[in-house]
Amino acid sequence: MRRTTILLTAALLLAAGAAGCSKSSDESAKECAAALTERTGGDPADTPSISEAEERVEAFDKTLADMVRSGYQGLAKDAVDTTEKKISGEGRPEACEPLSKDDYTALLTAKAIDGLGWTDEDGQFDKLKMAEGLGD
Repeated sequence: MRRTTILLTAALLLAAGAAGCSKSSDESAKECAAALTERTGGDPADTPSISEAEERVEAFDKTLADMVRSGYQGLAKDAVDTTEKKISGEGRPEACEPLSKDDYTALLTAKAIDGLGWTDEDGQFDKLKMAEGLGD
């Protein structure tokens, strides 16, 4: 009985120590965003959290859907193609390994949107900047 108690206590202490050493998802996201800066050409200060990245990507997706509904399929396709070119290539940086596939994809896409110059001063997706950028 005593041996079981000691082993259980040791296992709990190890688990607590491992949990205390792990990074928060926001810290991991910021490190990943910094690692993606060179790849995407974005602002080094742009290190969104996962929820901020998801908001940026959601605004981009909504704009694309609105464009298609309004008859601007060609321009929407150009925006998607431009973004895909920005994110294709190298594999996942080591700093991004702790993130889930969905979180990594959202962060990579958000950083690409920033790298294309399609964000405002607050880091929000700006559809007018996207339209201007595609017009160049």
